[in-house]
Formats: sequence, C-alpha cells, structure tokens
Amino acid sequence: MGQSLVKNYLHIIFSTKHRKPFILPEIEAELHSYLGGICNNLDCQVIKIGGYHDHVHILCMLSKKIALMKLMEELKSHSSKWIKTKGEAYQNFYWQDGYGAFSVKPSDVNSVIKYIANQHEHHRKKTFTEEYLAILTKYNVEFDERYVWD
Repeated sequence: MGQSLVKNYLHIIFSTKHRKPFILPEIEAELHSYLGGICNNLDCQVIKIGGYHDHVHILCMLSKKIALMKLMEELKSHSSKWIKTKGEAYQNFYWQDGYGAFSVKPSDVNSVIKYIANQHEHHRKKTFTEEYLAILTKYNVEFDERYVWD
C-alpha cells in the first residue's frame, strides 16, 4: 500500500491541578481557541472544545504525524504558559499531570460534540470527578482511584 490513511477521532479530557476552578468565564473561550490553535498547528484537526471551570474536553483528529503523548505535552505546556500571562489571578495555574484520551467511533462523533457543547449544563448536576469516573467506567478503563487525581 503506497498511502498511509488514518482517521482517529479522540476525546481528550484533562483538568486543572487539584481541580481548582481556574477556567473563569472571562478567559474560557480564549483558552479553548488557544488549545484549538495548538491542535490545528500540529495537524490534529479540532472538532469541538469545551469544558467547565476545572477541566477541558477536546474532540479532535489525531494526526498520523504525532504521538498522543507529544500532543498532550504541547497542549498542556503551551496553554499553561499562555494562561499565566492573563493576569495575577492565574499565576498559580497548572494542569493536572495526567489526562484521559478515548477513541471515538465515527458514528458517535455527533454525540460527543453535543456532550462537549453541554458541559456547563451537565455540571449543574454532576462534578468533574463523577463525570470522569463515569467515562472511565464507560470505556472499561482499569484504574486505581488513589492515583487518578494526582
């Protein structure tokens, strides 16, 4: 086969350190745009970005040219540096060390888009902790909760 053809939809989730509510309304849209720019610059086409005060969700296409670990490193390091330029309130901003990344089948993409778009409504009823544990369970991810949040 002469061509490399790849189509990997990824639902990526990561939170602020200790799930602190740093993602305030005044910077939320700009942060999402910034994260989208990083993805797009790495040929990881963004489909939807959303989240809440303490975490983000990114639905994108993982490029065949980059490893997931490198994408995450670029997203978290550059956005963390950027957000600290937004004022004194953000000087202690950090992302949590880990992340979740889950493959999405093409027929589920629209559902994930809607899910990400409705994060503010969703989190009126459920915390990020509850949400993330439910996602891990849905994807049958084995985990030890003692280490999920460090």
